[in-house]
Amino acid sequence: MERLKVIQIGVGGFGHYRRERMRETGLFELVAAYDWNEEALARCQVEDGAKLARSYEELLETPGVEAVVISTGANFHAEQAIQAIAKGLHVFIEKPLCATRDELRCLLEAQKKYGVVVGVGHKTPDPASQTIKKMIEHGELGAVTTFEKTTAHSGGLQIKPGDWRGDPEKNPGGMLFQCGVHGLHELMYYFGPITQVFCMMRFDVHETQTADVAICHLKFESGLIGTLNAYHVTPYRHSLSIFGTKANLYRNDRYFDEETQLQIQHGNLTNSKELISPVTISGEDDGCSSLRSFYKAIREGTEPYPSIRDGARAVAVVFAADESSRTGLPVSLCPT
Repeated sequence: MERLKVIQIGVGGFGHYRRERMRETGLFELVAAYDWNEEALARCQVEDGAKLARSYEELLETPGVEAVVISTGANFHAEQAIQAIAKGLHVFIEKPLCATRDELRCLLEAQKKYGVVVGVGHKTPDPASQTIKKMIEHGELGAVTTFEKTTAHSGGLQIKPGDWRGDPEKNPGGMLFQCGVHGLHELMYYFGPITQVFCMMRFDVHETQTADVAICHLKFESGLIGTLNAYHVTPYRHSLSIFGTKANLYRNDRYFDEETQLQIQHGNLTNSKELISPVTISGEDDGCSSLRSFYKAIREGTEPYPSIRDGARAVAVVFAADESSRTGLPVSLCPT
């Protein structure tokens, strides 16, 4: 199978993780790279044999490449992606897709104009997510009535003055933007499109201007309503509770090296304390699936998953939540 010749900007941090996944697939050849961190760039040269560029502009002029992988901060995604798209390169962007509504509009217009493939680094459904979706579809929970999802960690306490993560223009909603987009992507995998959001945010816990706390009430096209809570200044917590007429389902995600816990609580009509039991998680776990889909989309002309549309749907909810928190009103979303 012919490897895809790619270039990459941002090769340290999460970019290092993305390079590992590209090597794991065996589908990509990293021809050249750029990062302002010279140590990370040198490591990339040793690990991947990539030629080192002195700027992003120089990187984009690398001959014979088909795609660029963008693993920089979200505040750079749109500008860097649009530059690459205009040169006819396919693009793989980490999440969140972009930082503003204007950037989102420009990205979608550029992709439509040039017709290139744009994949987004959202997490694809893991075995726990696959199991949950099957249980919902098979009616094991009865009618799903509501849900509560929480995504939290203390990264906001490490934000220093001048850091882009402390700027609400570049990091709208704080944790809602940083990790909540993963939660939104996951929820739409289970429940379909989100049509309305009402959100309240708190900004006074830490000395930044971006949100420390965001509590979002979400309404779906199906009529389902539920809450997504995102906290940027508390200890680590990622959990999901889905409430149904027959049973409740509880998901608890630990750190990356720990197993996800999935439990079910069956209902009865006696109002007693129903027992909670573990659920066997089934399905295939592939941390490279988004890259494989990106490769296949380029080679076979299919739609990648997650696509630019999937990334757009997630950040559009964040932007609507930010607007709602400022106006005190619910905000409706148009199909993306």
